[in-house]
Amino acid sequence: MSRRARPRRILLTGATRGLGRALAARFAERGHTVLGCGRSADGVAHLSALHGAPHDFQALDVADARAVDAWAARLLAAGPAPDLLLNNAGVINRSAPLWELGPSEFDAVLAVNVSGAANVLRAFLPAMIARGEGVVLNLSSGWGRSASPLVAPYCASKWAIEGLTKALAEELPAGLVAAAVNPGIIDTDMLRACWADGAGAYPGPEEWSHGAADFLLAVGPRDRGRALTIP
Repeated sequence: MSRRARPRRILLTGATRGLGRALAARFAERGHTVLGCGRSADGVAHLSALHGAPHDFQALDVADARAVDAWAARLLAAGPAPDLLLNNAGVINRSAPLWELGPSEFDAVLAVNVSGAANVLRAFLPAMIARGEGVVLNLSSGWGRSASPLVAPYCASKWAIEGLTKALAEELPAGLVAAAVNPGIIDTDMLRACWADGAGAYPGPEEWSHGAADFLLAVGPRDRGRALTIP
């Protein structure tokens, strides 16, 4: 897939660490404007210092619908709707059998991975629909299309993202695209929480992000409703 030359406004959740932080750098290098968020105030301060205006970063939890709505209101008052909305924010449960994970642990994963994505879509999609174009990419996982022991809440959340995205793709009017994207296997803190040093056999976020950014920027109408995987 080839990158688009036209500068785009890219909304990116989970921008303060891992895949999101690496993608923010790649998008900025390619001349696009990044509108990012993350739960880490220190991470947001670092991104803001690294990528100045017109890039914009804010500390918030996507599971907080009111905070997301306020963020959207501020960004949409300052500029047009995003060209690309990338729901990347995600968390994983501690490795344990489902019956050993309490309700709060289970709910915390779904609150960010599923409800958080829905909060962002609810806040920004009306403006994208009013403009008549845009791409929505919800990050899924290999564990959103298969399953693994000890991560049942995470699997449940990513299977939910796959279904949510397919339904959304059918609801969106012509001109808008929604697709679920499996980023592949990357050596992140999240993967190390599951695989420990075994995660080191895979590329880190920086190495991964160069090809991934171009792949994501090239998603278009032919990909509507598809389950994509970054090679």
